Amino acid sequence: MSDFSRTSALMERGTDFLGSKYAILCGAMSWVSERGLVSAISNAGGFGVIACGAMTPDLLDTEIAATKALTDKPFGVNLITMHPQLFDLIEVCSKHEVTHVVLAGGIPPKGSVEAIKAFGAKVIVFAPTLALAKKLLRSGGDALVIEGMEAGGHIGPVSTSVLAQEFLPELAEDHLVFVAGGIGRGQAIAGYLEMGAVGVQLGTRFACAQESIAHENFKKAFFRANARDAITSVQVDPRLPVIPVRALKNKGTEEFTAKQIEVAGRLDSGEIEMGEAQLQIEHFWAGALRRAVIDGDVESGSIMAGQSVGMLKEEEPVADIMQKLMTQSEEALSRR
Repeated sequence: MSDFSRTSALMERGTDFLGSKYAILCGAMSWVSERGLVSAISNAGGFGVIACGAMTPDLLDTEIAATKALTDKPFGVNLITMHPQLFDLIEVCSKHEVTHVVLAGGIPPKGSVEAIKAFGAKVIVFAPTLALAKKLLRSGGDALVIEGMEAGGHIGPVSTSVLAQEFLPELAEDHLVFVAGGIGRGQAIAGYLEMGAVGVQLGTRFACAQESIAHENFKKAFFRANARDAITSVQVDPRLPVIPVRALKNKGTEEFTAKQIEVAGRLDSGEIEMGEAQLQIEHFWAGALRRAVIDGDVESGSIMAGQSVGMLKEEEPVADIMQKLMTQSEEALSRR
């Protein structure tokens, strides 16, 4: 077994918190972060996270049970805060004694953090600003993920390197902070650990693993792409708050622009309210992503990818990816 003593020492607070061998979380990628990939990541020493996305409580119930059948290692569940059945999904997590729940997509609604902590689970939150991060940590968040705009899927406006410089000096001593966005190699992991992060989160790096159920066409699109192919969606109407999404440019990115115009028109006419408008946008992405990931439609589907996509050239087993990341980090720290 390789000696990753320097990296492991810097990850110690993160691994103690997660209960995993390495403080490397897999980002929750809808349709991709399911039982197969999640269990493979946890079995390889990382921390897999089920992407609940738009799942119903029954579907999540089945997915957690199936994941437990494939691994006896810790894993978490990512819940979208705007999900209309959020509290029912929390109940499902409670039933299965899920140890860690990640709340993503917005400020957690009143009572949600308390409902999760009531059954003994740890709460991981996201925050785009330092002020909000401090508020969420005061309000019961046990750990924080700061995710830069280089990430795939829904993103904020600030780069990972800037967020790390802003958040870590302020928070790292007293809080558990994981860094995400654009991380494709272990050298970057080493750098963020040295800055005070307790671990990292990667999505794109694992999307094309052998254990990923993503369609062959989806994976091939990743292998062909370079960093500049992963572009952000455009907001058409400022009255319709749409969180930008980073994906590989194709016909689907153009169709999203048309969808926004349609939804904005229905909002203007009073046909729907803002909450429904946002849900329709989310459902568009869920459907478009499924077409790409599951059906292999890489023309009109959404190929969500971070800018680290250019570093992916082949399918690899999750265990090999994990070992490469840790080896690269250890070598970088050893040269310091």
